[in-house]
Amino acid sequence: MKLPNNRGYFGKFGGKFVPETLEYALRELASAYFKYSKEKSFKQEFAYYLKEYAGRPTPLYYAANLSKMAGLRIYLKREDLLHTGAHKINNALGQILLCRRMGKRRVIAETGAGQHGVAVATVCALFGLQCEVYMGKLDMERQAPNVYRMELLGAKVIPVLSGTQTLKDACSEALRDWVTNVNATYYLIGSTVGPHPYPVMVRDFQSIIGRETKAQIKKKENRLPDYLAACVGGGSNSLGMFYPFFHDKSVKFIGVEAYGNIKQHGASLCKGRVGILHGSKSFVLQDKFGQIEEAYSISAGLDYPGVGPEHAYYKAIKRAQYFAVTDKEALGGFKVLCELEGIIPALESSHAVAQVMKMAGDIKKNSLVVVCLSGRGDKDLDNVMNYQNSHK
Repeated sequence: MKLPNNRGYFGKFGGKFVPETLEYALRELASAYFKYSKEKSFKQEFAYYLKEYAGRPTPLYYAANLSKMAGLRIYLKREDLLHTGAHKINNALGQILLCRRMGKRRVIAETGAGQHGVAVATVCALFGLQCEVYMGKLDMERQAPNVYRMELLGAKVIPVLSGTQTLKDACSEALRDWVTNVNATYYLIGSTVGPHPYPVMVRDFQSIIGRETKAQIKKKENRLPDYLAACVGGGSNSLGMFYPFFHDKSVKFIGVEAYGNIKQHGASLCKGRVGILHGSKSFVLQDKFGQIEEAYSISAGLDYPGVGPEHAYYKAIKRAQYFAVTDKEALGGFKVLCELEGIIPALESSHAVAQVMKMAGDIKKNSLVVVCLSGRGDKDLDNVMNYQNSHK
């Protein structure tokens, strides 16, 4: 089955639910993507920048100490070692090369944890393009080092004061900007969300993660893994890991959402219902009247009240299992990776580590597990310290 179909649907999920003003822009974008992404020169240029600029391939590291503790064989796909510190640079490079071919000179983006914003600011600096990044005021406070990094790179960071002042609101403001500046502006979305063709485009640019993983694990273990685990917010690092293994039915997919805490929570796939958010049909956190509910997580990159439509499809066909991990559990995953492997992970990735440790006693001993370590934790240290100080 082709995923998605030519209307951008993964089963009943996805599509385009946008103002008429954006229809032309999305058709133009889809036409450019499906044209240029097939061209040899585009593929070669993308491969060049992934290798020489971003630092691919990333290692597939055998976490011996973590494996011993869990009774599993755990490998970490080290996206945290990429330039800018996270997987976001993969998609940013792919889209900026597309943007240049389309002749756009102004780039806008949304960001939550700031890693996508930093990646976009980075590639715009590289190619001399104007860059403006929308970021919720709350996220700007939680991720101040990334705000400074974006500004150092020449980007204008625009605080969003509406709603929850987090990623959802940053997405909404970026879309409003695009509607009014559609001809000259390229909107560089950071995850597998939004209207068609963004979910498929971002997934394809991130699929280098899974393709490398497949080749590396075969070389190291002479077989495919039993499980792939990754955190899920919008869903780009997880789909980048999962998609190249889609037809390998022996490989189980474990997607890990952020539950938050008793008072405030997220987890769109585990707790949400089917609805429309930011131009796409998927699972969305909403009240009984269909109004979008606030999502919360200690991790700024996971507090989004929706999820990419391909993840919704994987849930519907039972190709993937999705779990929700609390703030406290995620901090446990953060701590265990620091202390056992000398790796400080992003709080987003810590959710996936925590879920693997939770399920260790319930799956076959010595099962082969690959965890996508989507980013590094430098950006989260103040957040971790504040949480620990408030829970002493």
